[in-house]
Amino acid sequence: MAFLELTNVSKGYGFGASRVEVLRDINLSITEGEFVAIVGYSGAGKTTLMSLIAGLQRPDAGTVTLRGEEVTEPSPDRAIVFQNYSLLPWLSVHENIALAVDEVFPNWPKEKRRGHIEKFVAMVNLTPARDKKPRELSGGMRQRVSVARALAMNPRILLLDEPLSALDALTRATLQDEIERLWESDRKTVVLITNDVDEGILLADRILPLSAGPRATLGPEVKVDIERPRDRKALNHDPRFKEIRKEVIGYLLGTGGRPKTSLTRKLVLPDIEPEDLNRPRLSLGGRPRRRSELKEEVVGAE
Repeated sequence: MAFLELTNVSKGYGFGASRVEVLRDINLSITEGEFVAIVGYSGAGKTTLMSLIAGLQRPDAGTVTLRGEEVTEPSPDRAIVFQNYSLLPWLSVHENIALAVDEVFPNWPKEKRRGHIEKFVAMVNLTPARDKKPRELSGGMRQRVSVARALAMNPRILLLDEPLSALDALTRATLQDEIERLWESDRKTVVLITNDVDEGILLADRILPLSAGPRATLGPEVKVDIERPRDRKALNHDPRFKEIRKEVIGYLLGTGGRPKTSLTRKLVLPDIEPEDLNRPRLSLGGRPRRRSELKEEVVGAE
């Protein structure tokens, strides 16, 4: 039995003629401890798919199950890290993480909860900033708080909804390494949503491309059979990296890409003759002449 399974899942929004079917016939099976990346276009429905796994939304058709039990509502078993950090601005780093820990483990002694929080603050290298508010942190540090808060809930599945897309390249690379290190140490089941194919290859065991919407669906999976730990510099020279990248991008730009449309239209050309540059500009002010202005007459001499 799969750890997480989506079977014939479809989801749309709106009613009647204005209804848009976002996802169609999504089938996905993930084993425990696996790191899976779903790669696709912006606006294809990746966040909707993540919301269905998290239990924030219900599918219109099909089922989402975790260990054989249907997912019908949010649960601490499925912690999600959003793109926009989602931190409470009036709470410190320690307090934002404590908010989740106190909710999930209310029966723990106070000292145990405090030690648990400090463990995850240290895990993401934020101990010196534990008492700072979000406004005093960089974007990368805020995202580390979000990751620490999710991990501190001890979820069965960690859901990463494009958590690094708003960061600069250097910070993004640093947090990619951080996420890989955390996954290696704990082996949580991870589902990463991203629009960066290289990021998926760097971090995941498998990549599943999501076709362009509307009615987006998952394409053929691509196994990332590259030995860990992966070095981003070495990957650029790895033949298998290039093959995986080509396969995923090929699907997204090909059959899984945006639908191609053709337009046939009738062109009405202006009734103008091109100018003959070999003739002097004596008549009609030198402007281009319309066919209707051209007249032929025979002049004879008696």
